[in-house]
Amino acid sequence: MAQQQSTVVITGTSSGVGLYAAKAFAKRGWHVVMGCRDIPKTKAAAQSVGILEDSYTVIHLDLGSLESVRQFVKDFRATGRHLDALVCNAAIYMPLLKEPLRSPEGYELTMATNHLGHFLLCNLMLEDLKKSPAADKRLVILGTVTHNPDELGGKIPPRPDLGNLEGFAARFKAPISMIDGKKFEPVKAYKDSKVCNVLTMRELHRRYHDSTGITFTSLYPGCVADTPLFRNHYPLFQKLFPLFQKHITGGYVSQELAGERVAAVVIDPEYKQSGAYWSWGNRQKKDGKSFVQKVSPQARDDEKAQKMWDLSEKLVGIGVTV
Repeated sequence: MAQQQSTVVITGTSSGVGLYAAKAFAKRGWHVVMGCRDIPKTKAAAQSVGILEDSYTVIHLDLGSLESVRQFVKDFRATGRHLDALVCNAAIYMPLLKEPLRSPEGYELTMATNHLGHFLLCNLMLEDLKKSPAADKRLVILGTVTHNPDELGGKIPPRPDLGNLEGFAARFKAPISMIDGKKFEPVKAYKDSKVCNVLTMRELHRRYHDSTGITFTSLYPGCVADTPLFRNHYPLFQKLFPLFQKHITGGYVSQELAGERVAAVVIDPEYKQSGAYWSWGNRQKKDGKSFVQKVSPQARDDEKAQKMWDLSEKLVGIGVTV
């Protein structure tokens, strides 16, 4: 039976949108492979939101470590399941850092976790998606309104700027930590990494959609203002931001609704448009309808996307056997 049940891999499932996406998939009859850093915490979280035990498998994954990503793929393949969908959801956001943290490979940690770990995971698991007998296979990368200065939520400084990818070219080796090679700025590091996520999705679409039939998309499910993504922010911000989004901007979305939207983009026929960036807007429409959002100028720069892809391949060591 396990071979016939649809299987999705989701990163970042111990809390927030990833956890509730796992719940939404399980409710729809899918088996969820939950990639996470803390296995006991994730199992407890799955139980706490009512995901049935036979609906999920928890496998260790630390996206900040390329070795851990490779091990995760081996561990997934050892389950014998076919892969029908991959959801790259995990992200870290550490706005109060004064100095950059580094991954085991020496890369700035926000960039390593949010972009490079997912980049390697997508490239390795593309092989698993290709082998799946499912007619409709999808790879979805979570986006954020903050990647786009053309939108209200993206106008707050510091704005993302990849420069000429100087940081990539310098292999992010200390003292280099930022993509544009400039001084470390933790909020910008997060926004830059999310621009890279969209560029990755668009480049996956350009390179592989026609030959594989896999649907590659991104989505911004709305402002999930009380997600644990903000756990490293000032306590006062954590308290006030959800109230601001609920009562001032009207952009607030619950973790549960955001999780359901992630599952919908992976499963529902209306979202089978490869290369699209789906959004519900930062001010929630009364009808709750999604639409294809235009991504930021940097995120639709095809030349930059190709250059970023080539440099990312070198940094993660694509071509190394799993």
